[in-house]
Amino acid sequence: MGFNTLLRLSFPAFFMKTTLFFALVGLLAGPLAASAQTAIDTTGGRYYRPVFPAVTVASNVAYGSAVTYQGATQTLLMDIYQPTGDGLARRPVIIFAHQGGFLAGSRTDAYMVAVCTQFARLGYVTASIEYRLGFPITGFPPPAADTVGVAQAAIRGMQDLRAAVRFFRRDAATANAYRVQPSYIAVGGSSAGAFAALEVGYLDKAAEVPAYVGLAALGGIEGQSGNPGYSSLPLAVLNLSGATENPALIEPGNAPLCSVHGTADATVPYLQGRIGAGLPPKYVYGSGRLHPRAAALGIRNTLRTLRGAGHIPFERSAAYADTTFRTIRDFLRPVLALPGTALATASPRASAAAPPAEAYPNPAADVVHLLLPEALPLPAEARLLDATGRTVRTFVPTGKDLDVRRGSLPAGLYYLKFSGQVPVRIEFK
Repeated sequence: MGFNTLLRLSFPAFFMKTTLFFALVGLLAGPLAASAQTAIDTTGGRYYRPVFPAVTVASNVAYGSAVTYQGATQTLLMDIYQPTGDGLARRPVIIFAHQGGFLAGSRTDAYMVAVCTQFARLGYVTASIEYRLGFPITGFPPPAADTVGVAQAAIRGMQDLRAAVRFFRRDAATANAYRVQPSYIAVGGSSAGAFAALEVGYLDKAAEVPAYVGLAALGGIEGQSGNPGYSSLPLAVLNLSGATENPALIEPGNAPLCSVHGTADATVPYLQGRIGAGLPPKYVYGSGRLHPRAAALGIRNTLRTLRGAGHIPFERSAAYADTTFRTIRDFLRPVLALPGTALATASPRASAAAPPAEAYPNPAADVVHLLLPEALPLPAEARLLDATGRTVRTFVPTGKDLDVRRGSLPAGLYYLKFSGQVPVRIEFK
C-alpha cells in the first residue's frame, strides 16, 4: 500500500515560469478547467465557521454496485449533505466511511450523521457511504475469521470508497447535481473506514498487496464498484483510529494526512501491534508510526494524539468529538487554499526522489514530446486525464520517447498518468 509517487518535469527555471504563466492563461480561458482547478476561496468564514444554519440531506443516493463476498450484487448507497441555501458554483467534498470492523456499521451511524452535518454547515459537501461488509466466520462461538478474509474485506471497502470519489468527479463532469470542485475531494473514515481511507490514499500498486489476498480476482486496486474512467486520487486522507500494514506504504509526493488516535486504543494500536480477536495474527501500524514517516518525506500532516483514550473515543464522547472536528477543520482549511489534487506539486524531497522527465514543448499546439529517464521502468499503461480527472485517452508506451498528441482534444490542461504516478501536467494551446 503506497502513495502515488510524483513524476516531476525538469525544466530550466525560465521555462518553468513560462509554462506556469501559460497554464494560468489556460485556466482563465476554459471554464471547465478553471472551475476544476482554481483554489477554493476560504474567506468570509467558509470552511471554518458554521455559516449555514441548516443542512439538506439527499438520502439513498446510489453511487455504484459491486459483488459481495457471498456472490450477491449490492447496490452501493450514500447520503449526501449540502449546506442549505448555498449558491456557490463549486464546493469541496469530504467522503466518510463508517466503523464496524468490516462486519457492521451503517452510513446512518450517529457519528457519521453528526460529522457530515458539522462540515456541511461550514460549506462542504459531505457524504456518508455504505460499503460492502462481511467475511467468512467459522467456529462460532467463539468466532474465528481468517486473516485472508479480513484483508479481502478491507480491499472491498477501499474499492467502494474509490468508486464514491469517482462518483463525484463523474457528476462534476456531467449532471453537476452537487456542484463539487472535482480536484478537492478528501476521504476519511473511522476505524475500519479509516483503514479503507488510508488504502485509497496510499495503496496504488498491486505489489503492495500481499499475494494471499488475491487482488486480481477482487478487481484490482480500483475495483469494479462503479464510475470507471475517473480518477480516485484524494486531496487528503482523514484517518480516525485507523492503521495500515506498513508505514513504508507512504511515499514521496502523496496526499496530506490527518489522524486522530487514542494512545490506549486496544482495538487498533496507536503505534503498532496485532489486531482482531479470534484471527490469526495480523500486524499493523497505527497513527503514531504513520506520521513520523509522512514528516520524514515532507508530506503535510497533522496527528492529534488523545492521551489515555481508547478506540474511537470521538464516537462516544462529545468532548473528543469536538476535538476531532476542530482538528480536521484546521487541517483541511489551508489545503483548500492550495492547488487541488490534479495540480499537486511534489515537495523538495519528492522531486529529489522521483526521476525527472523532460517534456517539450509544453504548452504545445499539437504534440508534447515526453522523454522518460532510463531509471524509470517502462510503464505498462498511460492514461490522459482531463481537468476533471476523467480519462480521455489510454495507450501503451512502447519506449521511453513518448509523443502525446492533441488530436481532437479541446485546448486546456491535461494530466498524463502512469501506473503508480501522480499525473504529469500537459497543456494544449
